[in-house]
Amino acid sequence: MARDAEIGVLFVCLGNICRSPTAQGVFTGLLEAEAPELMDRIAVDSAGTHAYHVGSAPDRRATEAARQRGYDLIGQTARKAEPVDFEEFDYILAMDHENYANLERIAPAHHRDKLRMFLDFAPGHEGEEVPDPYYGGRDGFQLVLDRVEAASRGLLADIRQRLGEGTGS
Repeated sequence: MARDAEIGVLFVCLGNICRSPTAQGVFTGLLEAEAPELMDRIAVDSAGTHAYHVGSAPDRRATEAARQRGYDLIGQTARKAEPVDFEEFDYILAMDHENYANLERIAPAHHRDKLRMFLDFAPGHEGEEVPDPYYGGRDGFQLVLDRVEAASRGLLADIRQRLGEGTGS
């Protein structure tokens, strides 16, 4: 999937129904709004490290929270991260330390440098986790959006630099 684009970004959480589809939707929305010229150069996807929800749509609470902020999660379908993703994507971004460890176990040794914590791209939140909102209330989904928005901006800046595009507008 990502090889049609110059840069591939894969967001990864546990079941691929809350945090990683939110990150996919937010980052895609950011690209559309702030870097439309990069849309065909960057492939964006999400996955989970477990197969609990394969084939499912994002959690309705995540979808609603995202919609309220202007992001679209409709059309996404949960899938499980696979070792081949390390061949296809340039950024494999874990939402938390557990999923980072799960991804390390499946990463080919020569591609482990592609694996990062997503919040490493959010100034002031480096090394932190995007909290899992699944068993909490509405506020948890809002916090996820806050963190994902901050990290998405940092990620876009990193990708612009990698592509030699500067910072844009």
